[in-house]
Amino acid sequence: MLIPSQNWGEDIAIDSSLVKLNFNTIKENIAHCNVKIVAVTKYFGLNAIIAGYEAGIRDFAESRAKESIEKINKLPDDIRKNSTFHFIGHLQTNKVNKVVNSFDVIQSVDSLKIATAISNAACSLNKREKIFLQINNAKEEQKSGYDKEQLKKELKDILALKGVEVMGLMNIAPLGASKDELTRLFKDIKEFRDELEKDFKITIPELSMGMSDDYIVAVNCGATMIRIGRKLFT
Repeated sequence: MLIPSQNWGEDIAIDSSLVKLNFNTIKENIAHCNVKIVAVTKYFGLNAIIAGYEAGIRDFAESRAKESIEKINKLPDDIRKNSTFHFIGHLQTNKVNKVVNSFDVIQSVDSLKIATAISNAACSLNKREKIFLQINNAKEEQKSGYDKEQLKKELKDILALKGVEVMGLMNIAPLGASKDELTRLFKDIKEFRDELEKDFKITIPELSMGMSDDYIVAVNCGATMIRIGRKLFT
């Protein structure tokens, strides 16, 4: 069941013991692989991050710049200090400075223009922002993300930017896709990563793919990071 968008950021009560139970269940399901679980708290309020932290989670993902930054700024100091915050939404250039200032990782880089803006903002803060390059290999018109051939054309310039570090590739599979289609798309991302590493003589360590409904398929296809919201918090 999807959480309706009108409830975005609603600060409902979240039971940390339930989150911990869900967290442990997911870890058991992927115990055969070394995979990081990122808690997607974008649909929830402050309580979700706090409950997740109490359950042992240290990576949290948000996708709306203004709302998420306000949320992060209200967190207790120890949670802010000891957590890693991932931005996973479509990023506009006018929001880059604030996002770089508040987030440790930006997973949704889909153009050289955005990568350059992130680099400039990071350099002004004397930091190097970790980024993922989002690939839209399902070619969904309503979703952001690189076309693979376009990324090949721009990757050399992105790698030359001083303020960013390319940590991985990210993709979002189509809602309702069959297991066979998910497998094809996730394997395609891994193969594309391997191709980039070979062609550009670089290492791209992370593959962020798989969410609540498809994370097991993604892990079996090589994901190193999964983004889980509903199956952690409900």
